[in-house]
Amino acid sequence: MKDNKKVVYWLFTGCFLIFIMVVVGGITRLTNSGLSISDYKLITGTIPPLNQQEWEEAFELYKQYPEYQKLHYHFNLEDFKGIYFWEWFHRLIGRLIGIVFIIPFLYFFFTKQMTRPTIYKSLVLLALGAFQGFMGWYMVKSGLVDMPAVSHYRLAAHLTIAFVTFAYAFWVAMDLLYPKKKAINKNFRNFIWGGMILLLVQIIWGAFVAGLDAGWIHNFWPLMTDGKLIHETVWIEQNPLWRNFIEGKSGVQFVHRYLAYAVVAYIIYIWYRSRKMTLTLPQKKGINWMVGLVVLQFVLGVLTLIYAVPLWLGVAHQVGAFFLLTAMTFTLHRFSR
Repeated sequence: MKDNKKVVYWLFTGCFLIFIMVVVGGITRLTNSGLSISDYKLITGTIPPLNQQEWEEAFELYKQYPEYQKLHYHFNLEDFKGIYFWEWFHRLIGRLIGIVFIIPFLYFFFTKQMTRPTIYKSLVLLALGAFQGFMGWYMVKSGLVDMPAVSHYRLAAHLTIAFVTFAYAFWVAMDLLYPKKKAINKNFRNFIWGGMILLLVQIIWGAFVAGLDAGWIHNFWPLMTDGKLIHETVWIEQNPLWRNFIEGKSGVQFVHRYLAYAVVAYIIYIWYRSRKMTLTLPQKKGINWMVGLVVLQFVLGVLTLIYAVPLWLGVAHQVGAFFLLTAMTFTLHRFSR
């Protein structure tokens, strides 16, 4: 039987591992661990240093790069081990995801357990995963040259591809769970697509905030500072003006703040419009989950900001974005087939 439950379980397992990888990636970022491993060895890099000599060799390699020389010059070997773990664990999960996607795919392909459309979709999924792995290393390389920080553009690309890969894998699994097509309201479906695009744009600017460490400034809400709705540095950090909103810390945070209001308003309007429609139970649940999660995510965002990005809140905020994207993907799928 083609496209059976085993294929669905495979896709959901991949979704779960991508979720774990994003969580660990958030911890890696917030603990400044992402540049602790300055080389990439696909096979041998799976095993961390196992003895004193190997640890000292890894530490000596780390000392050759800007993060140690400009930021962590006070680190001893034990400090290095602490940041090394999170980056190693992050890469280990990435390798595991590759194995989980490739080997079962080959099994299902050669045993003819997938239909042709599912094979094509799975190949797209594998390509996204490969590109995500490349983008991770491309991102790390940007922090090994002059400054001990990765490019916020590359960070945003790395994170966004992870979210898109998850959403696509989830969508393909939903195609198999709900194979029957029905008449749809194309206008409402397209309206939900608008919400999906807006959410992805917000995720990109959230990555910009993370990459520029812009969450550690203007730690007030709803004002950006005492008595000011918009801080003057939003306009003057970069020249020309438009660069403030993609490269200036204040400008990037400003965009992320006010896009949050737009995302909340858009999703609530989706719910409002849906009240006049006859909905299936999955459609109702999807919209209700979207509303609940967008409110929770907004609250987490505010708390993360006013408490200056403590580790647990930063990770919770990223997890909230993941769950909101899941609810949006599910809802969009239910209004698309």
